[in-house]
Amino acid sequence: MKKIILITGLFCLQITNAQVAIGKEIIDGDGILDFKGNTTNGILLPIVETLPGNAVDGTILMDKNDEVLKMKVDAAWLPLSDQGSLAGVVFNPGDEAPGPNNVIIGPSATNTSGVLVLESANKALILPKVDTPHINVKNPFPGMICYDTVSKSLAVFDGLKWSYWK
Repeated sequence: MKKIILITGLFCLQITNAQVAIGKEIIDGDGILDFKGNTTNGILLPIVETLPGNAVDGTILMDKNDEVLKMKVDAAWLPLSDQGSLAGVVFNPGDEAPGPNNVIIGPSATNTSGVLVLESANKALILPKVDTPHINVKNPFPGMICYDTVSKSLAVFDGLKWSYWK
């Protein structure tokens, strides 16, 4: 009986310590979410019509009204880009589906609202790694975010140009 309890406990511990890899087998370091390297793909941030009032610090999105990528910092929205362009972007005309509309990686439940919620006391998002995205990403989409492996900086595309943050 003790062995069954021990095995069950170890299995539960493994589940709560899960990490997610996309396009690869092994996660680099202690990331909660990691992507295949040496690619030209990035993460597409949500484009919102109204800035969420209940957003927590660290929330990143693109504001449809002023076409600027923004991040919530100290209860204020910090611009990550100049005004971009959403020309050519086709939006879903329907209403958002009722009920919970998020994916949570980390705990089984959260009070944080978001499309993709990553929660961990000791793990972080590892962005998709792209070599000089302004050269190698041929058709970037507004709201794309990645890590530039050459300049070693955060790269965001606003629909017109890339902005880099160190």
